[in-house]
Amino acid sequence: MRVVVQRVTSSRVIVEDKIVGSINKGLNLLIGISKEDSEEDLIYLRDKIVNLRIFEDENDKMNLSLLDVKGDILAISQFTLYGDCRKGRRPNFMEAEGGERANSLYNKFVELLRETNLKVETGKFGAHMMVDIQNDGPVTLILDSKKNF
Repeated sequence: MRVVVQRVTSSRVIVEDKIVGSINKGLNLLIGISKEDSEEDLIYLRDKIVNLRIFEDENDKMNLSLLDVKGDILAISQFTLYGDCRKGRRPNFMEAEGGERANSLYNKFVELLRETNLKVETGKFGAHMMVDIQNDGPVTLILDSKKNF
């Protein structure tokens, strides 16, 4: 599982000209699910994300987590995170999980995020989405569950 984590002052996702998810201060998550992912990957990344110390304390040091600042989460599925561009000019998406299994794992990840009692908004799985991101810092991190076990 890969997640692009962006610290934001606000973020929203629009589908068919309607806002389907919107947050204030917190994290915008772009979430890619691979064919090898399991619930263990979901739990690992949920815990990593909500506890990352990437928000400033009173001394302007990144010492506070999303849980500490009670920030929001906008979780957006993005299978293109598994696009392999090493050969040719068209990305290969063979590693990306698709369809019902990907949707199920994405929904389970959202459930796990909601267990933290933080506000969690989402995009619409499989839809064409427009994402507005007000990246704060900018702070952007890439997490990959397979590089951490």
